Amino acid sequence: MPLAIHNITFDCTDARALGTFWANLLGWNVYYDDDPEVVVAPSFPHQGTGMLFIPVPEGKTAKNRMHLDVAPDEGTRDEAVERALEAGATITGDHRKDDGTGWVTLADPEGNEFCIERGAAERGPRTSVAYRIG
Repeated sequence: MPLAIHNITFDCTDARALGTFWANLLGWNVYYDDDPEVVVAPSFPHQGTGMLFIPVPEGKTAKNRMHLDVAPDEGTRDEAVERALEAGATITGDHRKDDGTGWVTLADPEGNEFCIERGAAERGPRTSVAYRIG
């Protein structure tokens, strides 16, 4: 029986602030009640994957073992990077190449890494083949 990813969960110091950062970056909404946890999703109730932010007492101490790769639905990678910087992200690695390919690695306000790739309009048609294992 296959499983669906419901939420991607982030431990954080300030769930509302970090959830608001990601909601602004993705164009999603922030949902919370009296509970300290915050959900960020396109709509509520959401179908598909959302983001769950849970406050914890300790801060981030090491590199993420997993990170999100995001790409703009509209506009360019570079415009998305500028929006992320204005929202409070910092660049941790710039892997853009002279031919326009590449990505930018950033950290959100609590240090969680993510990458911004080129959008579909910048990439053009995909030529790779996908394989399903199993």
